[in-house]
Amino acid sequence: MTIPKRSVNPRRDFLKAGAVALSALPVVSGGVYAQGSDVLKIGLVGCGGRGSGAAAQALRADKAVSLHAMGDMFSDRLEGSLNSFNKDKELAGKINVGDKKFLGFDAYKKVIDSGVDVVLLTTPPHFRAQQIKYAIEKGKHVFAEKPVAVDATGVRSVLESCKQAKAKNLAVVSGLCWRYHYGKRETMARIHEGQIGDIVAMHTNYVVGGLWHRKREPEWSDMEWQLRNWLYFTWLSGDHIVEQHIHSLDKCMWAMKDEPPISAMGLGGRQVRVSTDFGHIFDHHAVVYEWKNGAKAFSYTRQQDGCFNEVNDYLMGTQGTCDVMKHQIKGKNPWVMKKRPQDDMYQNEHNELFASIRAGKPINDGEWMCQSTLMAIMGRMATYTGKLITWDMAWNSKEDLSPAKYELGMMPMPEVARPGITKFV
Repeated sequence: MTIPKRSVNPRRDFLKAGAVALSALPVVSGGVYAQGSDVLKIGLVGCGGRGSGAAAQALRADKAVSLHAMGDMFSDRLEGSLNSFNKDKELAGKINVGDKKFLGFDAYKKVIDSGVDVVLLTTPPHFRAQQIKYAIEKGKHVFAEKPVAVDATGVRSVLESCKQAKAKNLAVVSGLCWRYHYGKRETMARIHEGQIGDIVAMHTNYVVGGLWHRKREPEWSDMEWQLRNWLYFTWLSGDHIVEQHIHSLDKCMWAMKDEPPISAMGLGGRQVRVSTDFGHIFDHHAVVYEWKNGAKAFSYTRQQDGCFNEVNDYLMGTQGTCDVMKHQIKGKNPWVMKKRPQDDMYQNEHNELFASIRAGKPINDGEWMCQSTLMAIMGRMATYTGKLITWDMAWNSKEDLSPAKYELGMMPMPEVARPGITKFV
């Protein structure tokens, strides 16, 4: 089964769309907030660094907004985030949290039920599907950090929720931020217009060093330790090919006009980050994706210290090549972006989210964010099992990484995947 394909705008419409979104045209109709006449109340679920950053960007995106409620698993994370807002002179006047501070696995429900209009979902990715489902059921606009799931079961749930959001005229904006980068929009629009001809190959790297890690405290249960080190557990993060490399894979999907690949094969493992302190995920993946027209994407991701680092994407077509990060095309139709607009993609996401709500034309990124998430999961399936994984196999996978129960107690750590032995589910 194929997720419906998203339409592609020509280049001038990409640029026009950004300008219109920022203008936030006021309208007066049922469920629409006219510019400046209503305060949009924001709820934050997940108060770590990314969540705090997203909340700050949301508060800067619109004059008439307030942070109304906050939720997290742990009080130290929530209070640290709240204190940072209260110390920020620009944001402090928009903080109206009071006692609407909620903790625990069900904190998201309490935030959503507290009277918010927009909810920012920035917890570890495992929880995204259930949170999006509840938010849409309750009629809330959503900002969903990437990825939106860690298994195909979650992807299918999110796609269904996004269909419901569209029917309810609710916004769903993805944290796959390169789609909101003006330079990348201009570059991809030129690719879609054929400036390098037909794409025959893509090479994408997300090869970097290690990320943060929190030493286990004696009083932490297994579950708390895993939640506080969520990057290193597949059920929480999806592995770094899903949690981080999804940015690169999303650009490949975007270049292919959101047509999904038909298959993936790959290899991966743990060579450096082998201690159980780092859970059970791999520290490197290499995957080859193939499309029905024969085009291939060669993708590499690594989290190992002391190595060569690069984050870049290269497209090769029948009439030229493109260095995506440099916004440069070589070949028959050469081009380079020489004058770039002020471009903060993280801020752009929220500017366009709130502008779309004000205009009564809510953005819905559901289809493409689900496809890109599944593409990343498909790559993990290939590297964990050593098998050739088709798109239909990935879409119909019965894998569900949810724990048996959500409580701060014992939580066994899964074995490290072994290609050729680990089974496809």
